[in-house]
Amino acid sequence: MIENLRLAFIGIWSHKMRSFLTMLGIIIGIASIIAIVSTIKGTSEQIKENLIGAGNNTVQISLYEGDNEYSSGGYGMYGESSSDQTPILSKAQKEEVLGTDHVLNATFYYSSTNVYNIYYGNTAFSGGTLYGIDQNYLTTCGYSVRSGRKFVDEDYDEYRKVCLIDSNAAETLFPSEEPVGKVLEIGRDPFTVIGVVQQNENYTVKINSYEEYGSVFSTMVGIVMIPYPDWPIAVSYDQPQNVVIKADSTDNMSKAGNDAAKALNSFISSKSKYKYKANDIMEKVRSMQQYSESTQQQLIWIAGISLLVGGIGVMNIMLVSVTERTKEIGLKKAIGAPKRVILAQFLTEAAVLTSIGGMIGVAIGVGLSGVVSRVTGAPTAISLPAAGGSVLFSMLIGIIFGLLPSVQAANLNPIDALRSE
Repeated sequence: MIENLRLAFIGIWSHKMRSFLTMLGIIIGIASIIAIVSTIKGTSEQIKENLIGAGNNTVQISLYEGDNEYSSGGYGMYGESSSDQTPILSKAQKEEVLGTDHVLNATFYYSSTNVYNIYYGNTAFSGGTLYGIDQNYLTTCGYSVRSGRKFVDEDYDEYRKVCLIDSNAAETLFPSEEPVGKVLEIGRDPFTVIGVVQQNENYTVKINSYEEYGSVFSTMVGIVMIPYPDWPIAVSYDQPQNVVIKADSTDNMSKAGNDAAKALNSFISSKSKYKYKANDIMEKVRSMQQYSESTQQQLIWIAGISLLVGGIGVMNIMLVSVTERTKEIGLKKAIGAPKRVILAQFLTEAAVLTSIGGMIGVAIGVGLSGVVSRVTGAPTAISLPAAGGSVLFSMLIGIIFGLLPSVQAANLNPIDALRSE
């Protein structure tokens, strides 16, 4: 084998230009495939990051009335009895959710985007969002305290009228003041700002369309958070709580979300029109990635045509090589070289030729994907399995298309070979 490799490199080096032109089809095909796979993989990762964040692994679980997400149109006054009133989440349900497989953390909270009753002096906080949060909310949803402090147990136990605001709300309400210590009027009651919080970058939604802008507009204006026991003080209408869970990995988000929704629904009567459902973003991610992968497969088949052309070129040059080295083959067979030795020599040369072309193609493909990324702004991600597989595939092309010339060389009659001119 070592001797065959040495002879293969000598043969390739002796005809450098011819060898390069033979490899050109392989190089173009492999480079195209690597560039396509890198671009599609980068796009798929970007889709995932845009939809679920860079590894925050949180899943929203919302209350549905039939097939539609529960809307604010059906609120009733606190304490008002109704045979169809929305379910109230309990501590037992939270423990059930936290005990679900693959759930690292969970938070139950109230929210209202129809905020018209929050003021600081004469400044109205219209268009923002009001949250009534539990002790787990900041951790689960990736918030850190920028200034001041977060809620403590006494704030919940003693129904303290305190609040947190995020960075956007701080800029909206206090453009030139320090917010901590200031008093907001929420539902005609005074709430003291005790801290400013900021959400970590990997939880921030990336906006790529007008529809996405509309869905996050209220959070861009700002968020005011109060302890959830104070919710009836600030908001006069009964509302269901929202749920967010944090899964232990991106791959387990769908299962964790669906299992948590089942746990919540186990406390609701089967006759109730209300049910909790997980917002399965991963399903949307998978459908979009499948579309990208189908496009990738079509492009790879197109790029594969150049590999076919390259393989035909390898077969052609190997047939020429057999013709040129007929006397050499005849001499080897005359001194006792068996067919398998001649076959292995030419197959090795063909495989080495295409493998070198494959490696050059991988290098060019990686560079090409970087150029495409810079020019178009499309993200790329190099796939090591694709790179390694491409080199092995190019070697396989050499073996397949080099087989016929190698068999022809192995079957030459030694006497006729020695007589050839």
